[in-house]
Amino acid sequence: MQARMKNPATVLSDAMKTIQALLKATGKGGVPQPTLDLVHLRTSQLNGCSVCVTGGALSAKKAGETDERLFSVAAWREAPYFTDGERAALALAEAMTRLADRADAVPDDIWDAVAGHFDEQQLAALILWIATTNLFNRLNATIREPAGVTWG
Repeated sequence: MQARMKNPATVLSDAMKTIQALLKATGKGGVPQPTLDLVHLRTSQLNGCSVCVTGGALSAKKAGETDERLFSVAAWREAPYFTDGERAALALAEAMTRLADRADAVPDDIWDAVAGHFDEQQLAALILWIATTNLFNRLNATIREPAGVTWG
């Protein structure tokens, strides 16, 4: 499969610079990188973004993530490999990604769980990370960016 066009964020170079600045800021928010990696992977799975699923899993693996956790992230509720904080972050990622699936997009139980594990700065970083992952997923799905392609 071939992409329909170059990624829009690379076509408009100012867009990519802005997105990279946003990613840099979220990286300074105090959320453990493994949590960000898992959230990115789960969000990308939900959106069917092959380039982000593949790239995210490979990046997490390179950073030391275990196969068991990577293979189980789609079944995080049942798998024993995740901390309570990671589970809360994954629940938030699913809720934020599937906004239209329920009347209350992010119910209080999900919010209370994630707020119990992360402070305000970390919550801000986590929310922006999930939103940015959704942005990339939507760009890639629209242009049919295939797995294995790198850009930026």
